[in-house]
Amino acid sequence: MRTGLSGRRVLVTGGSGGIGAACVRLFAAEGADVVVHYHRGRERAEAAGGSRVVQADLRHEAEVERMFAEAGKLDVCAAVAGVWPSEDVPVAELPLERWRETIDANLTATFLTARGFLAQLDAREGALVLVGSTAGIFGEAGHADYAAAKSAIIGGLLLSLKNEAVRRNPLTRVNAVAPGWTVSPMTERVLDEEQVGLVSRTMALRKVATADDVAAQVVALASPVLSGHVTGQVVTIAGGMEGRLLHDGPRKKDGGPEAAAQPCHRE
Repeated sequence: MRTGLSGRRVLVTGGSGGIGAACVRLFAAEGADVVVHYHRGRERAEAAGGSRVVQADLRHEAEVERMFAEAGKLDVCAAVAGVWPSEDVPVAELPLERWRETIDANLTATFLTARGFLAQLDAREGALVLVGSTAGIFGEAGHADYAAAKSAIIGGLLLSLKNEAVRRNPLTRVNAVAPGWTVSPMTERVLDEEQVGLVSRTMALRKVATADDVAAQVVALASPVLSGHVTGQVVTIAGGMEGRLLHDGPRKKDGGPEAAAQPCHRE
């Protein structure tokens, strides 16, 4: 089935990261003209396969405005950029500085991206896909700052935007994905095999997602063919994760604990 994305100009923020780069590849495979945003990883952004790259620190209004000016007229935006602080810090000890940094890197960056994209659409039809997290659904002890930011994205921000977007064009859609644990090379220092086995106890499928798993849903939501009557929705990509234990322990295979094939990442 065709997605209807061929020839459309797409901006992917965070295109130098694992999920962002996967989104760039899949949009390009559909024939889209993909603009790849990066903050620091220019080489990775260029390697993702888009038609051009743009640099910006999405926490700063002026830089976001410059990014949209350089990107040109866009039809689709995938607001993938975000930061998960790896250190586990309970709220009772959480510094205000980290709280503000996390909120800015996730919620503020997403707000500025959404505002810039919708403003440049004028009266044209478009599609915006936000990226939340299962942390925004179930919470995440030690990462209340991240969970709060992601909850705001897939809650109040998403639902407000989907109603505002149609004021300019009745066919403009705004949706979101909420990935759970997702394979990423950057997490080798964060999660080991034993921890992967533990976190998968809350998942029906007992495995973590790949970046392509997430990107496929982003592309589907951006597609006017596959999701032309879908807006204000959150697609959770987490192997059937629930906020409770579904399994007694790490799944057994050939008489022993199953080793996780790759490290994973809370996106």
